[in-house]
Amino acid sequence: MNHDVLLAAAGTIPGTAQQAVGYPTLFVLVMLGALLPVIPTGVLVSSTAVVAFHQAFPFPLLLVFASASLAAFLGDVALYWLGQRGMRSKNGSRWLKALRDRAPADRLSQAQRGLDEHGVMVLVLSRLIPGGRIPVMLACLTAKMPLRRFVHGNIPACVAWAVTYQLIGILGGSLFKEPWQGVLVAVVLTLLISGAPALWRRVRRPRRSGAERASEARG
Repeated sequence: MNHDVLLAAAGTIPGTAQQAVGYPTLFVLVMLGALLPVIPTGVLVSSTAVVAFHQAFPFPLLLVFASASLAAFLGDVALYWLGQRGMRSKNGSRWLKALRDRAPADRLSQAQRGLDEHGVMVLVLSRLIPGGRIPVMLACLTAKMPLRRFVHGNIPACVAWAVTYQLIGILGGSLFKEPWQGVLVAVVLTLLISGAPALWRRVRRPRRSGAERASEARG
């Protein structure tokens, strides 16, 4: 009897160790990705969700959600606070400069219009639209939105973001028996979703320029 118990306990050690390392790593990487938007945080969340889906349901998925949403929230708040310090400083800051470098003028203008029309709810959309988070954050900084108000809008934004990418991972995990197959599907889906807006803008630009040339020719 004791021998069976020891074997069962030994069988759970690898999974437990994987969870102990995996979720803190996910938390750190997502938080760093919020501060330095070069880490593919959506891919990380969806891939981890695939692995969690194949473990004991639903506790691992809850850990993925909690780790991802909290890390994204803390990273956003830290970046906004650093941006506020840059706005108050005469010489700005490297954090504020990095935000401005990643927010093209046309995207910033759209974000400012959205902020004027919808208030803090635009933060939710900014988290769900790839490439929309930084322009909206810079628009909030330019509008001198208080940190407390930003926090209130950013909570549902991070929750919606974590749920969305976790659902992508669950979808990938449910399609295949092997976790690595689901991870591959989740990564492809996430990259397609992330790249779709940029591709759409590139497709529309030639059409706009062609229409403008036709208008000029008629004029």
